[in-house]
Amino acid sequence: MSNKVLIIRHQDIASLQITPSQCIEWVQESFCMKYEAQLPPKSSLHPQGDDFFNTMPCMLPQRMGRFAVKEVHRVHGAQPALGSDLLLYDSRNGQLLALMDADWITAMRTGAVAALAVRTLKRRGADTFSFVGLGNTAMAAALCLEADARQPITFRLLRYKDQAERFAQRFAGHEGVRCLLVDTMEELVAGGDVLISCLTAAPALLCPDDSLFRRGVLVVPVHTRGFQNCDLFFDKVFGDDTGHIQGFRYFSRFRQFAELSQVLLGQKPGRESDDERILSYNIGLGLHDAVFASKIFDRVDPASVLSFRQEKETRKLWV
Repeated sequence: MSNKVLIIRHQDIASLQITPSQCIEWVQESFCMKYEAQLPPKSSLHPQGDDFFNTMPCMLPQRMGRFAVKEVHRVHGAQPALGSDLLLYDSRNGQLLALMDADWITAMRTGAVAALAVRTLKRRGADTFSFVGLGNTAMAAALCLEADARQPITFRLLRYKDQAERFAQRFAGHEGVRCLLVDTMEELVAGGDVLISCLTAAPALLCPDDSLFRRGVLVVPVHTRGFQNCDLFFDKVFGDDTGHIQGFRYFSRFRQFAELSQVLLGQKPGRESDDERILSYNIGLGLHDAVFASKIFDRVDPASVLSFRQEKETRKLWV
C-alpha cells in the first residue's frame, strides 16, 4: 500500500496568510468541540534542568476524521529554545497525511488562546495589557489582541535586554496601539488591567507582593510559571483542561475552578463582577494543534509542497 505524505514547512504555512482573527476563531471552535474529542493529558519528559519534551495527542470528533500528535520541546541554549513538530493522520484508515513544522501553529494557537481568554474573562472597559516574556508567543498574543480590539489599547512591556524596544517597534505606526516600557515587575503588575506572562521558565514567584494585584485584574500565565501565590487568593481560576492543572500544588485550595470550554459553551459562569481577580491557566491543548493542523492541511495546495510516498506492507504475515 502506498500513500502520499505532505511535508508542510514553516514557509508553506506562512504563505497561507492566516490572520490573527482567524486564529481566534479556530481556537474558539476548538474549545467548543473539546468534549467531543479524545484528549488525554500531555506527557512531559525532562532530559535536564527545566528542559522538556512534551507529547500531545488528540483525536478530533469522528465527523472530522483526523488524529494528530505534536511533540514540543524547550532546550536551553537551542536557537530557538522552543520547537515543535506534528504528525497528522486520517483516523478512518490510519494513513499518515502530513508531517508539519509546528512552530507557527504552537505560537499562533497559544497567542490566540490567550486573546480568547482575555476577551472572555477581562473586566468591562479593560484596555491595558501588561506583558512579561516578549518572544514569539507574546507577539502572537499581542497581534491577536490588536485584531480583537474594539477600542484603542495599550501594551505595557517589561524591559529585558532589547526585547521591549524591538516589540514596541513592531507596533510603531499601528493606529490604536500604544506601547509603554516599564522597568520593574512590580510596576508591570500594578499598572495593567490584564497581565500576560509568556515566560517559559520562572524558578520563583514573579510578584510575591499580593497587594499589587488590584481588584478586577486578569492574569494569564501562558506557561503556568511564577504566579502560585495568586492560586490562594484570586476569586476564580480557569484552565484549558482539568487534567493539566489538577496536579498543581494549590489546586485543592482554588476558590472556584472551571474549564474555559465550559464558560464558552454556557455551562459555567465566567466573570460575574468587575471586582473579581481572575487567573486563567491557558497551557495549550493538543486539540488546538490538531484543529489548526487539519485546517492548514485542507488549505495547502498539495502540488506546492514537498511530499514523499509512504510504502506500507500489506501482507498479514511479513516477518
